[in-house]
Amino acid sequence: MKKLFLMLFFAIASTAFSQNKINVIQGNYDFLKDQTEVNVQLKFDNAAYQEKNLSEAQYIESRKADITARKGDKVWDNWTYQWEKFKTSEYLEYFYKGINAKSKKIKFKNDVKAKYTLIIDAKWIYAGWYGGMIGSQEAKLTADLLFVETDNPSNVIMKLQADKIQGKKMNDQFSWEYGRIAAAYEITGKKLGTEIKKVLK
Repeated sequence: MKKLFLMLFFAIASTAFSQNKINVIQGNYDFLKDQTEVNVQLKFDNAAYQEKNLSEAQYIESRKADITARKGDKVWDNWTYQWEKFKTSEYLEYFYKGINAKSKKIKFKNDVKAKYTLIIDAKWIYAGWYGGMIGSQEAKLTADLLFVETDNPSNVIMKLQADKIQGKKMNDQFSWEYGRIAAAYEITGKKLGTEIKKVLK
């Protein structure tokens, strides 16, 4: 019984230890040593949301019911506009803010003619919550980070996993989930940039 308890404890501890970290799944950073730019793309095709692993459509539907009931159609229309805007451009901008501040020898951008592309493939997004004076809960992001050849995306050079990366209260849109999720992308960038900086000293 004691042995079983210890095995369970170490299994839980190792899982918890891997969270809020960038974990290497395949490859290493050596291919970046002679690079000055890396292209970046976001993917949300297989993302699940919240503890119930909702699809994006299910999550949006639940938010629609909540926002229209409490705040009305005008606020909902703005929410949908902001949701798409953040997915299209703002999450990338926050990621760049995080990674380029750390990985100064390589600039991460979108739509550049770079040898390598980083695909940030979101797998799980926890939107957190905002309670004003009561308090708040930051968003979390789990994503596969795939470095691929730009001209041959099926060739994966390196694979990492961002495991439940927790954002921080650091932007003026934090009261809405897209602002909290953006903060998680920024922290993901910071953590990845820190790892790259260690290798490219």
